[in-house]
Amino acid sequence: MNEAVWKMIYLARRNSALAPEDFPQAWREHSALGRQCRNVGERVRSVAQCSRVLDADLLPGTAQDYDGVNLMQLRDRESAAAIWTDPETLAIMRPDEPRVFSTYVREFTLVCREEVVRDAPRGAIGLHGFLARRSNVGADAFRLGWIAAHPGQGLTSGPFARAGRIVHNEVLESPPPGYEFDAICEWWFDSLDEVAQAFGGREVQEQVPQALRRLLDLQRCVFMLTRVTHSRP
Repeated sequence: MNEAVWKMIYLARRNSALAPEDFPQAWREHSALGRQCRNVGERVRSVAQCSRVLDADLLPGTAQDYDGVNLMQLRDRESAAAIWTDPETLAIMRPDEPRVFSTYVREFTLVCREEVVRDAPRGAIGLHGFLARRSNVGADAFRLGWIAAHPGQGLTSGPFARAGRIVHNEVLESPPPGYEFDAICEWWFDSLDEVAQAFGGREVQEQVPQALRRLLDLQRCVFMLTRVTHSRP
């Protein structure tokens, strides 16, 4: 059995004092503070900061009221809790969070276990789906239905099949209020042109395959088109 891959993923809004185009640089500056925190360096294996593509017309239906998605691969599951109580992180990074974000990072972060559905190098453009199940679909039924929908009729069907890399992240710990998602999906493309060709100007929600529509409350789902603006290593 492969070793489980644990991630912290967050869906961020910027501090409203920042212009949308200034957010990626402010975020990079905040991330640089992590180099001063030994616990962060030891527990975080990789980071991909993905800032919203500002052209709202490129993929209709994608969210415009969020500004970034962060993908942090962790050393182990325990790291998700340890980072929040680390003295250096609390002293160095947390005070800077309100400068960059609308609130503290812990308030919009989800802990997940990763499953790679299509293994290929990550592209420069990420379409992220923060997915919420219907109220009449239980957690176990959602998990089983999601697995059954994988082969060619779920994440890898329709325009989503054009993505090079596809990742499913199962949310495993209680999410913060306002972020009640059950899964987070990543579809990676090499360019915005590839996204435009795949979806052809159609609204992203309308392209979700029927096998998944039966499980999802699309009104509560958030789709966001991003580009990687900072990553390490």
